[in-house]
Amino acid sequence: MGSYCCAQEVMKLKLRPDPQISTQRIRNIRVKLQVIYFQICAFPEKITLLKVSPDLFIPMKRQDIYSVYSLGKALGEGAYGQVSTVTNKRTGMIRAMKAIRKDSLFEEEEQKLFQEMNILKDLDHPNIVKLCELFQDEKYYYLVTEYLQGGELFDRIQRAKTFSEKDAAHIMRQILSGVAYCHTKKIVHRDLKPENIVFTSKDEDAQLKIIDFGTSRRFESNKKMTKRLGTPYYIAPEVLLKQYNEKCDVWSCGVILFILLAGYPPFYGKKELDIYQKIVRAQVSFHTAEWSRVSEPAKQLILKMLSKNVDERISAQDALNDPWMQEHNQTNLVDQQFLKNLSQFSAKSKLKQSLLTFMACQMIQQNEVEDIQKKFKELDQNGDGTVSKEELVMAFQEKLLNKDYFVESLEEQMDKVIKQIDTNLSGKIDYTEFIIVCLQQQRMLTEEKIKQAFKILDMDGNNFISKDEFQQVMEGVDDILWNEFLEECDEDKDGKISEEEFIQIIMNKI
Repeated sequence: MGSYCCAQEVMKLKLRPDPQISTQRIRNIRVKLQVIYFQICAFPEKITLLKVSPDLFIPMKRQDIYSVYSLGKALGEGAYGQVSTVTNKRTGMIRAMKAIRKDSLFEEEEQKLFQEMNILKDLDHPNIVKLCELFQDEKYYYLVTEYLQGGELFDRIQRAKTFSEKDAAHIMRQILSGVAYCHTKKIVHRDLKPENIVFTSKDEDAQLKIIDFGTSRRFESNKKMTKRLGTPYYIAPEVLLKQYNEKCDVWSCGVILFILLAGYPPFYGKKELDIYQKIVRAQVSFHTAEWSRVSEPAKQLILKMLSKNVDERISAQDALNDPWMQEHNQTNLVDQQFLKNLSQFSAKSKLKQSLLTFMACQMIQQNEVEDIQKKFKELDQNGDGTVSKEELVMAFQEKLLNKDYFVESLEEQMDKVIKQIDTNLSGKIDYTEFIIVCLQQQRMLTEEKIKQAFKILDMDGNNFISKDEFQQVMEGVDDILWNEFLEECDEDKDGKISEEEFIQIIMNKI
């Protein structure tokens, strides 16, 4: 209602004559105010509905990155720049920073970089690297992502030689889940290989994340891609022939699964030309001794993923649902109490939704969400990177022994649960939304973290957050939305958010 009241009050204002303001300018202002008022009245849903998602908090900042981060060790260097660790000076959180020299980029390469940035901003999945911030100055673009410390899948393959079927299925489920999610978002990776799949930590049960979206792009369902991209051993035959769709990613996943189980690639040779000729022939063989220990269902899945005929090749989602994958997908982390807590979560406040999303994206480290990630995946039965109403109903029916817990039908109650949690209005529970729900359950939402978040937003260090400061962190904050934020927490009506008000909106209204 704040927006309507504000608009009605604006229309009641009488603009007093000012010798420095022309009559025509006053008329123009009145016309603009009328347009704003009638837009609010005609399209209230544009005002009352705020889609809060992680990408809102990743604007391109024209700010000295080294005033925010201190430079750490170098992780690698390429043709366009270098990758290093950086540490946030206020929070102590370690990130990875890719610095790309502007003068090294041609126009087409710069467009690819912006495409990669926009794609990463749009991805919110537990098995895809998270983009945290974007900066630029006169000489460089800077991409700040989460820091993954566990090393490449390639390194573990070399050390282990081969994996058990259970281990291989656990790895492939994570990779395919990220790929299936990308495909539902109409995004194709185009360079999936063990070097681009990284463990979050060095722990044996660490999670995997897909990285390096420099060759990725958005695709259209009925339009073939023609640019030849990829890496020998993992590139699909139709990519070599320059007529392909998103299933080229599934082929690459099939090659990775083959290597996990056998310890060598399905198509190899002394020269790249030899490899490519074998890939185009696409004759998969299981005749070596290694395959005598591998089950028939595993081999059949590989054949479905490495089908030369793209129309017959299995999709990433169907590969996740394959019987062999399902056989090795047995977890039991979600209990009755967790589901009850999930059903009781409430965050109607727009400001609180925004601040919790900001904290989930910027204040929580990967090692703090490992358990949350596993719970999310248990609920996400089809592995598409979201939790649907149907999956929630299934979990509650299986785990909740007290069937009279809900007064309404389970389906109606799950509609309400999703409505409470679904801040980006997708109709499902996305990964970051799930983290937000779990913040207090896992006791991660400490007052210390909240104060750190406040310090990040309070850029000038005057102990208040202004509209301009909030706009630098979150895209889409206009006067109307800022006034709605202030209505929720600005008790002293000074037009700013103090640290005390900030803490109250997070702690007291959860």
